[in-house]
Parts: sequence; C-alpha cells; structure tokens
Amino acid sequence: MSKRHPIIAVTGSSGAGTTTTGQIFSRMFASEGLQAAMVSGDSFHRYNREQMARLAAKGQFGERNHFALAANHIDKLEALFYDYGHTGNGRYRQYVHDEDRALVAAGHKPGTFTPWGPLRADTDLLFYEGLHGGVVSDAYNIAQYVDLLIGVVPIVNLEWIQKIHRDTNKRGYSQEAVVETIINRMDDYVHDIVPQFSHTHINFQRIPLVDTSDPFVVRDVPTEDESMLVIRFRDPSEVDFPYLLQVIGNSSLSRHDTLVIPGTKMALAMDLLVRPMVQRLMARKPFA
Repeated sequence: MSKRHPIIAVTGSSGAGTTTTGQIFSRMFASEGLQAAMVSGDSFHRYNREQMARLAAKGQFGERNHFALAANHIDKLEALFYDYGHTGNGRYRQYVHDEDRALVAAGHKPGTFTPWGPLRADTDLLFYEGLHGGVVSDAYNIAQYVDLLIGVVPIVNLEWIQKIHRDTNKRGYSQEAVVETIINRMDDYVHDIVPQFSHTHINFQRIPLVDTSDPFVVRDVPTEDESMLVIRFRDPSEVDFPYLLQVIGNSSLSRHDTLVIPGTKMALAMDLLVRPMVQRLMARKPFA
C-alpha cells in the first residue's frame, strides 16, 4: 500500500459485472477531478485470442483458461502494482477488443495485445478491474499492494446466466460452447478466483429474486429490479450504517457487517460508500 500512489482494484470473474463497476468508478474519478491510470486485467492474459483457440482445439485450454494463474502474467501484474505504489508508474499493455475502435484504427488487430509500455505520467491513482486483483498464493501476493480492494460477486447461477447471455448475444458463441467453457474452468474458478473474496475490503453480491435454478436454460438476465444487492464490509466499524439505511430506500442489515439494498441502487450505494474512501485515500496523499 502507498500513501503517495494509491491503488484501487475491482476483482471478479468474467461476466460478473466488473466492467460496469469500472464505468461507475470512471465517472466518480472525473467528478472528483482525479486522473486515474485505468488498467484492465485482460491485458495480463498470457495468450491472445488465436493462441487460446488453437490450444482449446487441442484440448489444452491455454494452460486451462484465463481464470488460471498460469494462463496470466501474474508476475507482471504484481510488478506493476509494486512499481506504481513506489514510483507512480509501471509497465502495462492493452488487450484489443473488437469494439476498441481507436486501437483498431491505429493498426492493432482485435484479439491481440499492444506492446508493453509505461503508464501515462502524473496520474493520481491506479485503478484495476479484472480477474486477479486480490490474488494471494504461495508465489504471489497482489492484495498486499491494494489500498481499496472490491469484489463483484453475483451468486454463481446468476454469474453463469450473465456470461451465457453476453457470450451468445454479443460475442457470437453457441450456448454449448459457453457452457463447455464454464465447466472446463470450474477448478480454476474455485482455486484461483473465489479465495480472493476473503481479502476484499468490500464485496458486492447481486442476488436474483427470480428462479435461476437451471442457469443453462436460455433466458433473459434477471434485471436490477428483480434483484437485491448484498454488500459485506471487512471492517464495519468504518461504516455509518444508520445513515445508509436512511438514504437508501428499502435497505436493511442482515448481519452486523452486511447491508442489503435493492438491485437498482448499486450506483448510488457505490457512490455513497466508495467516494468517501477515495477521498480519504487522496487526502493521505502527499502533495510533494
């Protein structure tokens, strides 16, 4: 952790909603006048899209799949966090998505990576969203460098429904292929993704209020107003629960450290909870 160069990380699996959370943070940083170095976990995958496809065709699944630590440059991610905390800079790259028009226009092929290079200079903080922002293993300890670690963790049936819906409707995969991917990476989900949520400062978990008992049946994703949001705090002593219960309608406490709110209130809750934390991080930051 660093008073001079804070790091915020949002961790969660593919399809869990980390990207949406990143958009909420981007708006928050802009309103606070903060320049953030925005880093995506996709950038640290070991294999590009074509390499993963070739490995999957051989039944190898790219050292199993992107959930697996071995399928990612975890050493480079840890080096980035270490370097940023100490110097305010570090090396990263970008994964080129199909919708990244600026990168494609610059000559980068979708499904590949840009070259490794330094972060932009003079940023106020680093923001990471991806699969491995809270990893603690025998070889790595990413979580130790993160000043504010947030987990985005829908219950697993909802997570699967969201992934199936996204990958079939937006990425053109068959439902059978997406289900096979879910099955093939289950071991890595259990061993490399789930343990991170015990290291987070806050977890946001969306719970559907409709039947998701068979997530592999083609269906619409439960909407926000068909969901509740369970928010668990590692240190509840820092949370003003009476105030939150007053300003967030239809909210309640299920445990001393757990707030339950309507699913439509996620952006409001993040603003009320996280903005003061960001402000405190920046207040600790020296001016010279």
